[in-house]
Amino acid sequence: MSRYKELRKRKRLTQIQVSMKTGIDQSDYSKIERGVKEPTLWHCRELAKLFGTSMDYLNGLTDEEKPYPRSKEERSI
Repeated sequence: MSRYKELRKRKRLTQIQVSMKTGIDQSDYSKIERGVKEPTLWHCRELAKLFGTSMDYLNGLTDEEKPYPRSKEERSI
C-alpha cells in the first residue's frame, strides 16, 4: 500500500474528500496513489499539508513521518 493511501485511510478520507480539500483532481490523485503518475511539487505540498507530514515522507525519502521544524530564517520570511 502506498504511503498516500495509508495516510488517507488513517485520516478516514475518501479520494473525493482528498480532492475537495486539496483541489487536486480526483482522477489525478487516484493515479498518484496507485503509482501510475508522479505527483507534482504542488500536489506534494497540498497532500503533505492535508496529511500533516513531510513531502519527503510522502515520497519515501525518509521514514520520519513528522515534518521537520522550520528554521528561524524560514519563520522570519
